[in-house]
Amino acid sequence: MVGTIALVGAGEFLDTMRAVDRALLEMAGGSRVVVLPTASAPDGPGVPERWAQMGVEHFNRLGAQTEAVMALDRTACFDPTLAERVRAANLVYFSGGKPDYLYSSLVETPVWAAVRAVLECGGVVAGCSAGAMIMGSHVPAFAKHLGVPWAGGWQPAFGLVPQGIIVPHYNELPEILVRVVFGRRPPGSFLIGVDAHTALVGTDGRWKVMGAGRVTLRQGREVKRYTHGQTAPLPTGSKVTVDPSVQIE
Repeated sequence: MVGTIALVGAGEFLDTMRAVDRALLEMAGGSRVVVLPTASAPDGPGVPERWAQMGVEHFNRLGAQTEAVMALDRTACFDPTLAERVRAANLVYFSGGKPDYLYSSLVETPVWAAVRAVLECGGVVAGCSAGAMIMGSHVPAFAKHLGVPWAGGWQPAFGLVPQGIIVPHYNELPEILVRVVFGRRPPGSFLIGVDAHTALVGTDGRWKVMGAGRVTLRQGREVKRYTHGQTAPLPTGSKVTVDPSVQIE
């Protein structure tokens, strides 16, 4: 990949992210922005539209030409017209919601191929919360009868950050919850915790923290934290594997 990936912990389209998003626009090499509110579709009618409006208004205030692409389900993600609108962007931004829904809607679709094309052309792909989580190797599987992540259950993600398990809202989560839900992550993986109003931005294998909070890297018992302006060297490890016996259907 020759483009830039931005992992945002929380706070998409708020004034607290203006400086970060202005920097992402500069990295994108152009002012065409596409907002994809797909992850919020399970939250009900009107919710994706609200995120779409917030995203368009936010980036337009920064001088971009912004549109929302309402690819809200898997059928829409196969629409070639929507895919071409994504492909024409310099910066693609996934807002938050449900990571498992977002991944299953996008995987092996023309819209996702268009997102990859933006990266390959040197553009920026940013994801907040669920949008950040799908960039890692896996996301927690969700127990459908409980509606919550189940410790030990995992499903694949896109692997743009190899071996990384991305945890948004990190400063808002009790440590006990992090240990329970993410402690039994796939062997060989490491945890990237991104605070709210913070981004971990990667270009050409170099990762830098931007924003108000911290980024926490956990590999085994080792914990390292980084703040705005610091380079965060991501760990490397063995190939990630998943025990199929702990998958949740």
